[in-house]
Amino acid sequence: MKRVDVSYVLLFDELGQNVLMVKNKGTGDSYYTLPGGAVEKGETLKEAAVREVKEETGLDVQVDGVFSVSEAFFEERGHHAIFFTFTGKIISGEINISFPEEIEEVTWMDVKQAEKYIHISSDIKGLIKDRNTVPYILRERDNF
Repeated sequence: MKRVDVSYVLLFDELGQNVLMVKNKGTGDSYYTLPGGAVEKGETLKEAAVREVKEETGLDVQVDGVFSVSEAFFEERGHHAIFFTFTGKIISGEINISFPEEIEEVTWMDVKQAEKYIHISSDIKGLIKDRNTVPYILRERDNF
């Protein structure tokens, strides 16, 4: 299995009632996720998060702490994916789909509905409203 790191960003509207979601074109059906994607070689998790949000939504974001870490096995692809979800805020830009072959829609979605798509298990429902985070720390490369 190949390890794949994925960075997502949890972005709320000004009232904190809606979450920005993207509708991805899948091989079968389309599906919603938070904006984000795979971390590229030599890129930090935060750099990937900022780049992916810009590519998928047209928005510039500031990424804050880590909201959650989760993982999944995708047997058919041979991937072991680790998902790092950051909290963030929009600092500039306009919603724009740069890759219509990948993204069908960028939309604000009610928090409760968004929880279904960001794989928050039933025992921790409501976690999204707490917005608790832990710090993200980038250690210097030569400290070992």
